[in-house]
Amino acid sequence: MSPSPFFFELSGEHGSLCSAEALGCLRAEAPGFKTVSSGPGYLVALFEENAVEPIAERISLTRHIGRHLGSFDPGDLSGLSGICIPEGTFSVRCRRFEGMMKEIDSQDLVRKLGKKLSVTNDVKLKDPDIEIRVLMSDMIHIFISQRAVDRESLENRKVSERPFFSPISLHPKYARALINLTGAKKGDVLLDPFCGTGGIVIEAASMGMRAVASDFDPEMIAGTRENMDFFDLDLEDSDVLDISDIGRRFGSVDIVATDPPYGRSTKTGGEKIDSIYARAVRSFGEVLRPGGTAGVVLPHELDPSPLKMEGLHVQRVHGSLSRYYHVLRN
Repeated sequence: MSPSPFFFELSGEHGSLCSAEALGCLRAEAPGFKTVSSGPGYLVALFEENAVEPIAERISLTRHIGRHLGSFDPGDLSGLSGICIPEGTFSVRCRRFEGMMKEIDSQDLVRKLGKKLSVTNDVKLKDPDIEIRVLMSDMIHIFISQRAVDRESLENRKVSERPFFSPISLHPKYARALINLTGAKKGDVLLDPFCGTGGIVIEAASMGMRAVASDFDPEMIAGTRENMDFFDLDLEDSDVLDISDIGRRFGSVDIVATDPPYGRSTKTGGEKIDSIYARAVRSFGEVLRPGGTAGVVLPHELDPSPLKMEGLHVQRVHGSLSRYYHVLRN
């Protein structure tokens, strides 16, 4: 099977976070992929088709993935004549990314493309065999949607749906994005040493990783176990631990993915929060195998020492809060 160009229609929020997540999924599921192009709301990569399904099963900040048919300058649509699609009925769906190309009539664009394709294929607006998607961004991008990403199941695992919960927890789509940033693979041992109510290990286990959890608060460990049981997921190991003890307790793990506590209500036992963060990064270096990766979310940039900073992506939450997604390599 030879590689083909596939288009990722990104959900678009939060700057570089969406494209970085897609690249993390590609590293895990399509080794040897090549990035063809990227821009506002999209990424195009060259890889084998059998990787589409496993990528779509794990990715969270992408809307659709499918075979790329072409990208065109809106001033010259002559290239549309070269587009061919497989046999079957089709429909065309168009999305304008964040108000771009306001001067272009999207409905006129859909009509032109539909007219060209209807020479060989029949139009069917409801439940067609082929869904052609058009993204209006820096150029007009056209692709066949092969997989719409299931975001509803992520909503079903959000904090309010768990039997044990605290209001402070990453939404499952961001917990999953954090894991994907690390390039974690199925079967990897993934540790969340500030597990809270278990949001990250829930996503890790559902993605096929061996989930391990720790927290200094016994109530959080009990709650994480309850939540994992509720979703019928396996927790490989767990313990009540200070962050400095994770290396001695768990030995060597492949991935650390965590959203450490912050904010006024955070329980720290009297220790300054920045001191906890510094101890945490040192402990990540002790518990991660050589070459292992940590994904860490904090409200500010972190000093990565003794690890190496491989990526930093900012999510604007609201006026007074941004989340900084760090990717650190041991």
